Amino acid sequence: MTVRTIDVRERVMAKNDEIAAVVRQRLGTAGVPALNLVSSPGSGKTTLLERTLDALGDELRISVVTGDVQTQNDADRLAARTPRLVQAVITGGACHLDARQVQQALDALDLDDTDLLFIENVGNLVCPAGWDLGESSKIVLFSVTEGEDKPLKYPAMFRNAATAVLTKTDLLPYVPFDVDRAIAAAHSVNPRLEFFRVSALDGSGMDAWFDFLRARARVAATP
Repeated sequence: MTVRTIDVRERVMAKNDEIAAVVRQRLGTAGVPALNLVSSPGSGKTTLLERTLDALGDELRISVVTGDVQTQNDADRLAARTPRLVQAVITGGACHLDARQVQQALDALDLDDTDLLFIENVGNLVCPAGWDLGESSKIVLFSVTEGEDKPLKYPAMFRNAATAVLTKTDLLPYVPFDVDRAIAAAHSVNPRLEFFRVSALDGSGMDAWFDFLRARARVAATP
């Protein structure tokens, strides 16, 4: 006799993937690319989004869903930068967003009036790695204050991401961080990873980031 045990996590993940497929189809039908921003706490996701909304908010119709464990502080910061609704998801202790939460958040958004959707995930490089939210792609951030070996410590996140953003580059003169070594570590995990180097404070590298977002919105809008 053969016995197979299906644990609770396996069932939950299977249901999440079903919902994620519905979310992805819904976004695809509307022609809205969804970028899932993931990072450890304090890597600069919210600041990057603030600068993005400042620069592109009049050019692109950008919607935002934010995830946080307890507060809606990040959502409040972003709402101050845009007249559009910012959806705050409070996970109540969970270390990641799931597809059902994103699905519910989309119900409050007008996707026909959206060119680009950002999903700001909970600050964690472990839990969000394996959870499909129905996004177009994951974008992983890590800062020059975190150490060059971050991709080697959290390979699943870097393996599942399509794009990496190295943040806080204005601090490079003051921290012992080797950019080439960090990028090499990331590419050893995921050779296809596209990199941006930015400082949301002094603006360096941001134009390339903005062009990338424009291109993503343009491609999604093409019939």
